[in-house]
Formats: sequence, structure tokens, C-alpha cells
Amino acid sequence: MRNAAPIGVFDSGVGGLSVLRAIHAALPDEALLYCADSCYAPYGERDDAFIAARTLGIGRWLASRHVKAIVVACNTATAHTVSMLRERLQMPIIGVEPGIKPAALQSRTRVAGVLATASTLQSARFNALLAQYGGDCRFVCQAGHGLVDAIEAGDIGSPVVMQRLSACLQPILDAGADTLVLGCTHYPFLLDAVRMITADRLHIIDTGDAIARQLVRRLTDLQLLIDAGPAAAHAELTLAPAPLRLVTTGDAPQLTRIAWQLLGVDAAAEHVEIASEPIYFDAPA
Repeated sequence: MRNAAPIGVFDSGVGGLSVLRAIHAALPDEALLYCADSCYAPYGERDDAFIAARTLGIGRWLASRHVKAIVVACNTATAHTVSMLRERLQMPIIGVEPGIKPAALQSRTRVAGVLATASTLQSARFNALLAQYGGDCRFVCQAGHGLVDAIEAGDIGSPVVMQRLSACLQPILDAGADTLVLGCTHYPFLLDAVRMITADRLHIIDTGDAIARQLVRRLTDLQLLIDAGPAAAHAELTLAPAPLRLVTTGDAPQLTRIAWQLLGVDAAAEHVEIASEPIYFDAPA
């Protein structure tokens, strides 16, 4: 029965739906439970303690629903708290990280851009990625102020969004970048807008598929994949017929509408209350 348990996926809001799409494409027969913490979105400008309290609270809530793995489909939550989650929850925990390594390997101009939240860019984990994998590639990092809020509202192409996105991308283009790392799971939904603004000059690095592959590896190693037979080899891009449950700490009809708009998913979201987990830090000796 453990193999039939759902995979839990969560984000501060709807951005993790881009990761959910990649997971379903790789594992079309797996049940999925998606949680959007929209009542508290976005995480990008929150402090470390707040992010940790929400992340652990949602992780424990998903564990209480007997998921067999959790995907932290939020770069900010991964950057700040994925190690803590792995210490406290006894199950596979897959995080998301900006694709610094593939960008450094692929850039020919040796200049790459990173579009992420301010919190991700300031995190120790992100800067460790730059130090470890950046090599001789120069990374121009830009915080996408206001972009997450717009996507949460279903706005992926209005004049205001295009103006904000253009302002974020211009320093990257001016620096001569040929590669762009999408360092927030919300941003793949702006892919068409990015290509329009940049005249398709940038090679885009989106780690959704890599996250799905890592999840497949972990579940395979632990023998937790559902046994779906030969049909499992044929992934469909629509989220059917495998069971999908959408929940949110915010407005359920809004998540229902956004999931349909962004993914074509026809599933009624549910509102849930999830308490923050108190975080206690050891006092200095």
C-alpha cells in the first residue's frame, strides 16, 4: 500500500505547478497532492524564521496525509530550510535549486543571468552553488520584484508584468549573457514573455525536468514507485487520469482557476488550515 501513497508537492503558491507538470510527465501514474501556501505567499521577502516555520508546518501536514515523498517546489524554501526538513521528516525530500551548474557548462559568452527572488539570491545555499559550480562564468543576478505576486493572480503577460520583467532582464542582456537561469518555480510561466522581450536570445535553464528525474531515481532506489506496468512508459502532458488533489491555505476557487489557466487542470481545489511549526534555536553555550 505504501507504493500507492501520493507524492506531496508544495510551494508558497502556484509556482510549484510548473514542477508538478514535470513530475506528472515523468510519473503519469502516480497520485499527487499539491499544497499551495497562498495565504502566506510570497516567501521571497520573508525572514528565515518565518520561512522555516511555514515549511516545517507544511511538511508535517503532508506527512500526516501519508505521502511517500515530498518535493519542496519552491527555491526560497529549499534554499533556507530543506536541510532542516530532511533532519526532521523520515522520508525522501527533494528540493529545487537554480541551475547554476548547467548554465556555467553551457554558456559560450561566459556570462549568464539568474532571475530569482531576493531571498533566494541572498541565501547561503545559493551563494554556495555559485562558488561550487560557477567557475569562470560571470552570473548577473536579478531579483524579480513583483513577478511572483503577478503570477499568483494569474497575470503572465499584462503590460505591467512585461514592463517589470523587461526591467529585470535588461541588465542581463546588457552584460552580454547568452543563458538565463530561472531561479523561482513561478518563472517558467513567464517563458513566452521572456522569449518575446529577449527576442529569444537566451538559452533558458529551468530545473523542473531535473527535479522530476531526481524524484524518479529516489523512488526507484527505495522501491516506492507504483507498479503501473508498460503504460508507465508513456507520459502524457495532461494531469489525468492519475489522482490529483489540490489544496491551498488561501482562496480555493483562485487556485482552481489558476491551475486551469496555467496547466489546463480541471480539479476543484480545497481550502486547508496549516499551522506554522514553532522553530526553536539552540541558545548559545
